[in-house]
Amino acid sequence: EGASRVEITATARTTARTGVEMEAMAAVTIAALTIYDMCKAVDRGITLTDIRLLRKSGGKSGTWERPDGL
Repeated sequence: EGASRVEITATARTTARTGVEMEAMAAVTIAALTIYDMCKAVDRGITLTDIRLLRKSGGKSGTWERPDGL
C-alpha cells in the first residue's frame, strides 16, 4: 500500500516572559510517540520525522518564523 502520514501541530501560550517552544515541541513528540505505540502492531517500520518549530513570538528573541514556511 501507499505511504501514509500524520501531521501533528501543538500550540503553547504563556503569560510569563519566557518562551514555551520546548513545551510545544515536547507535546508534538509525545503525541507522535503515542500514535506510534497505537500503530506498531500494524507496522513496526513507522518513522517519526520532521519535528520542528514553525513559529514563535515573545520572549527575549522576539518573533521568529521558519524561513521555508514548512
